[in-house]
Amino acid sequence: MIQLLMTVPVLLPLVGGVLMLGLPWGKEGMNQGKREQNCLLLTETIVVVTSILVWTLILLEKEGEKEAVLFYLAGRDLKVFFRLDGAGCIFAGLVSFLWPFAALYASEYMEGDERHVSFFAFYTMAYGVTLGIAFAGNLVTLYLFYELLTLVTFPLVLHYRTRESRAASRKYLYYSIGGAAFAFMGLVFILIYGNTADFILGGVLNRGVPGFQTNTILFMYVLAFFGFGVKAALFPVHGWLPRASVAPTPVTALLHAVAVVKSGAFAILRLTYYSYGADFVRGTWAHYVVLAAVLVTIVYGSTMAVREAHLKRRLAYSTISNLSYVLLGVVMMNPLGLAAALLHMVFHAFMKICAFFCAGAIMHKTEKNFVYELSDLGRQMPMTFACFTAAGLSLTGIPLFAGFISKWNLAQAAVSAGGAIGILSVCVLLYSALMTGIYMLTVTVRALFPGAGGKSASPARINEPGWRMLVPMVLFAVLLVVFGLYSGPLSRFIMETAKGVTI
Repeated sequence: MIQLLMTVPVLLPLVGGVLMLGLPWGKEGMNQGKREQNCLLLTETIVVVTSILVWTLILLEKEGEKEAVLFYLAGRDLKVFFRLDGAGCIFAGLVSFLWPFAALYASEYMEGDERHVSFFAFYTMAYGVTLGIAFAGNLVTLYLFYELLTLVTFPLVLHYRTRESRAASRKYLYYSIGGAAFAFMGLVFILIYGNTADFILGGVLNRGVPGFQTNTILFMYVLAFFGFGVKAALFPVHGWLPRASVAPTPVTALLHAVAVVKSGAFAILRLTYYSYGADFVRGTWAHYVVLAAVLVTIVYGSTMAVREAHLKRRLAYSTISNLSYVLLGVVMMNPLGLAAALLHMVFHAFMKICAFFCAGAIMHKTEKNFVYELSDLGRQMPMTFACFTAAGLSLTGIPLFAGFISKWNLAQAAVSAGGAIGILSVCVLLYSALMTGIYMLTVTVRALFPGAGGKSASPARINEPGWRMLVPMVLFAVLLVVFGLYSGPLSRFIMETAKGVTI
């Protein structure tokens, strides 16, 4: 029963997405409206059923190990299998909660698009692949699904087939291929110098293996960190992310909040705490290299976001900065840091998907892409800008919002690390919070107070988006407040996971 429950949520979206590409409503003979209706119905059905299965698995009482072997490689030496532990539950639960609402939002946003069938086919397949990363029981399985994620998201970035989207998709592919090569080196060294490739909190390295050289292993860890860091938009391998903002907003929300960048951060978390081991890396030159990269990324991303006038690209630079908040927790190399990383991974997903959905609604209804064009739109789209403001306040770390909880935990983890590392990390967090307040709240001020930013954006009446776009935005905005006021059970579960207590 457990094996079936673990396999079906991954395979159902994958198989369903492939079938969608060849089913009759993808052919030219069928009415456009009918094709869209059938395609959307199938998409939402697959996504909702998958999410129900995932949450059934998460909430199921423990009856032995939650493990399912898919197949073996190299005889029976390497296995590709799923195992659900505490970290996997957190990531899978996050993805399975957000994806149905993302699909609902996309159903209205992509209405009338001539390539809607291929869009929703790959959008659905990406769901299954992301769950494969969450369920991965070892580094081999994670790596295979991590690479598959590149293949199924590449067509989504390319979707509009414009010159800009072609250039952005090529850049995304080149960066991802390069990152995969570095990550593969780290995987190979785990296979050679580890007791197993399975994820075990504390790491699997065996110093007794002949030829074990600490500096060489640390170098491989750094390479793998930056390799997986491509999808986490770590400086200097971040360049693909702002360019990918040319994709449809449901895709950029997918890239920034749910699947791609979160998969990169989750892979680094697994690599650090479950493969190489935090104790092995802590205090070494490799530790300081990755810490420096994370701090530079936070400062760079938040600074560039202030300078950027294009709304979606501004949010892209915000993602670059905030994803490294997660990585900052990771590189604290202690249980408190791991807990803070997991907590911010969850809360950032809600904050950023809400912000991107609002940005998409604004651009969809007004065809305006730049911040300076938004003057006076707040009066015409009050719900949209109220949700955007909630996301902005939460990203800034204002109390009573979810972002304050996760950033407070990150600051505590930095202080617990002590010394110059802790002081520098807290200073970077404070600087980034200031920059976040500037680049997020200036959008709200310009939209609500046109005298502060110029003339009214448009003399014509602009309406709010339809309910399929509005419901997800409002729900996520409300949840940012709910988590800000009451996040105790989730925080306790995450702390237990960080300390090694799994479900």
